[in-house]
Amino acid sequence: MKQQEVRPSVAIAKLFKEQLRLGSILFNFLFIGFGLALGIIASSFFINNMPINSVTTQFSDSPSPTTQDSAASISPPAPLTPPPPTTQPPSPLPSQENSTKEHKVHPRIGLKDYLMLPEVMHDMNEEELLWRASMVPRIEEFPFKFIPKVAFMFLTRGPLPFAPLWEKFFQGNEGLYSIYVHSDPSFNESEIDQGSVFYGRSIPSKGVQWGEFSLIEGERRLLANALLDFSNQRFVLLSESCIPLFNFSTVYSYLINSTETFVEVYDDPSPVGRGRYNYQMSPVVELEQWRKGSQWFEMDRKIAVEIVSDRIFYPLYERFCNGACYADEHYIPTVVNLLFPKTNSNRTLTWVDWSRGGPHPAMFIRTEVTVELLERLRSGSTCEYNGNTTTTCHLFARKFHPNTLDRLLRFAPNVLGFHQ
Repeated sequence: MKQQEVRPSVAIAKLFKEQLRLGSILFNFLFIGFGLALGIIASSFFINNMPINSVTTQFSDSPSPTTQDSAASISPPAPLTPPPPTTQPPSPLPSQENSTKEHKVHPRIGLKDYLMLPEVMHDMNEEELLWRASMVPRIEEFPFKFIPKVAFMFLTRGPLPFAPLWEKFFQGNEGLYSIYVHSDPSFNESEIDQGSVFYGRSIPSKGVQWGEFSLIEGERRLLANALLDFSNQRFVLLSESCIPLFNFSTVYSYLINSTETFVEVYDDPSPVGRGRYNYQMSPVVELEQWRKGSQWFEMDRKIAVEIVSDRIFYPLYERFCNGACYADEHYIPTVVNLLFPKTNSNRTLTWVDWSRGGPHPAMFIRTEVTVELLERLRSGSTCEYNGNTTTTCHLFARKFHPNTLDRLLRFAPNVLGFHQ
């Protein structure tokens, strides 16, 4: 009887355990399914909201650098040890071209490179040229050694008839002089022999007319081009009819060692002096400040820079000194008298004969050129040089006709001392 009551209880217990096991299996199945569904939904949402470039990066066949944000989104859990700190993605390996550029060695630029002279026939316009030439270092002492040079500036109509004489004058003195030629634009420089010291020395020029303001413009072009060379310390203006009266060493020493400049300046009360003054120039230039002098000057860098950078007197003369005013005889003498009266000798170094009268000086022809004439031009006057009296007052002379060249070449060795 008791055995029969026990058997049903055991059966019920077994049945209850079997139900619990089935329920646990069903619960686990439902839990896994729910988790799988949730993962699919989350992955779909993540892919739809991910930037296109990130998706492309993940599914690209070729590896490429990843950004920190995208790496954090798709990378597996970080290891226990933290990665090294970084704020930027690793840089790609440089290509051979980039590597060459990065390792290219640039040449160092020194002072000599900055002072390198442009070609004489440059492409600067007049405004650019005057601006460049007006640059002046505030420190007067040069940080390098140099040999001072004399700039010989020829204002000509065309060819230089006395080029053979000047060739002998310059011969053997290279490095002590510079040559600049302002000729009519129509002149063909190819006519000059390539072995000549004048070859390649023509500057960009414009036409000039005697007695007109264009002469001042030509003089400023010559000065501006010569100022580009810091070695040029003295500047001489010459014409095609000028000749040297001494050898190069005498002329060079006279100019370089002089404590004064040589711009002729004087007050002429006559009609061809003060009579040319225009009262519209007042008060910038008053009548009592009006001066006259020879066009053919010799000056230093200070005066030359002032002439090319002048924005006060130059426009005034350009406007009010035309025609019979003859600006070339008044502009520079007046400016020098106003700004540099203590350092100028007030005399010219170019001998000219005005004894015959007229608007032009006398021109010497072949039969007039003698040893006596040249000696008189060389030492027939007295003047002051560096505080001492001397008979060497003129280093150049004009006007000489081209037919005098043969005689001048014949007299040059003994009279002019070209071989000394």
